[in-house]
Amino acid sequence: MFEQVEIPYGCYWSSPFVRWQGSMQHLHAVKFAAYVARRELARRDIDPKSFDAGVFGISIYQHQSFYGTPWFMGLLGAPQAPGPTVSQVCASGVRALLMGAQEIHSGLAQTVLTATADRCSNGPHTYYPAQSAPGGTGVAENVVLDSFSCDPLGNHSMLQTAENVAAKFSISTAEQHDVVLRRYEQYRDALADSQAFQRRYMDLPFAIPDPRFRKTIGEIDGDEGVTESVADGLAKLKPVVEGGTVTFGGQTHPADGNAAIVVADRDHARELSSNTAVQIRILSVGQSRAELAYMPEAPYTAARAALQRADMSFDDMDAIKTHNPFAVNDIVFARKAEVSLQDFNNFGCSLIWGHPQAPTAMRSIIELIEELVVRGGGRGLFTGCAAGDSAMAIVLAVDNR
Repeated sequence: MFEQVEIPYGCYWSSPFVRWQGSMQHLHAVKFAAYVARRELARRDIDPKSFDAGVFGISIYQHQSFYGTPWFMGLLGAPQAPGPTVSQVCASGVRALLMGAQEIHSGLAQTVLTATADRCSNGPHTYYPAQSAPGGTGVAENVVLDSFSCDPLGNHSMLQTAENVAAKFSISTAEQHDVVLRRYEQYRDALADSQAFQRRYMDLPFAIPDPRFRKTIGEIDGDEGVTESVADGLAKLKPVVEGGTVTFGGQTHPADGNAAIVVADRDHARELSSNTAVQIRILSVGQSRAELAYMPEAPYTAARAALQRADMSFDDMDAIKTHNPFAVNDIVFARKAEVSLQDFNNFGCSLIWGHPQAPTAMRSIIELIEELVVRGGGRGLFTGCAAGDSAMAIVLAVDNR
C-alpha cells in the first residue's frame, strides 16, 4: 500500500518541546498547531488549498477539540480538507502517518497533512455525572495526572511498568543512568553549530504567540526545560518508588508541542519537495502489545513486526530512533534486538527533550529522516511505546533518485 506514497523532502516540521507549565502552557493545542502549520507552509510556499485531506493526532482534549481535523485544517487555511482525528497517545505520530498513507492508497486523497499536537500543561479536569450513584454524585478526573498514575485495566502507573520490566531483566539504576548520559550527549550533537541539526526542521528562534495568536510575546531558542545530565548528579538521585530502580533522572518529563509531516502521491511529492533528488518512502509499519503492565517491552515487538513486513532485519538499519519515556525502554530494546545502546537515538530522543504525547513519535520520525539525509541516505527504523502496553513502529527509506 506504500508504493505510491512519499514524504516530500523538507515538508515537515516540529515546534520546540517545552516542559509543562512553561512558555507554551497558555496555548490551545489545536489552535497552536494550526498557527505553526500555517506559518511553516508559508515558509515553504505551499498553498493550504493543495491538501485534499488531513489527519490530526491529539490525546489530551482541548476546548472544542470535538471538531478535530476539520477544525484544525480550517484554521490553517484548508477548509476544503476533511479527515479523521486519531488518539493513540505516544504512537499517534505513526498512526497518523499510516492513516495518511491509507488515504492516498485508497484514492481518497493525493496530498495529506498529518499533524499531531498535545498540551500536558493545564490539563482538563472532567466531571462525569452519574444520576444513579448515591446522591447523584459523579466521578471526577484529572485527565493528565490521573492517566499517568493509573492504567484502568490493571490499576498500575506507567512508572510501575518500567519497574516491572527493570525487575524482569535485572536492570539497575546505574545502567539506566548510563543510558541517560549517552542520550544527553547525543542530544548535544543536535545543538552543535548553533543548533544546525534542529534548524533543518525547526524554526529557531521560535516565536511564542499570545493566547489569541495575534502578536508575539516572547522567543525561545529551542527546547525548554531540558535538564543537563551529569554522572555525579544522577548518582545522588533515589528511586521514585521505594525498593525500585527508576529515578526522576531515568525518565522523561511531560511537555507541550506539535509536529507535522506531509504525505503525498509520487507526482505531488515531487512538486512539493525542496530537493527532488531526495526520495523518502514508507516501507512498512508494525504494531504490538506487551503483557499487561510491561509497556517498555512493546517497542521491540512492534519493530520486529515492521521489519518482517519490510523483509529486513535490525542489521539492515542505518539509523534507529526510539520513544523512550524510561531509560529502561532502550536497555530492553538493545538487548532483545542485539543492537548497541551507544549507536541509536543520535541527535536526541524523548527521554531528553520531553514527552508531549501525540507529537513525540512524529518529531522522532522527522529527526530520523534528517539523520538519514545527513548520512547520504539509507534505511531507518522508529519504534515507541504507548499507553496500554502497546507500541507502533515504522521503517523508512531515504534515497537519491
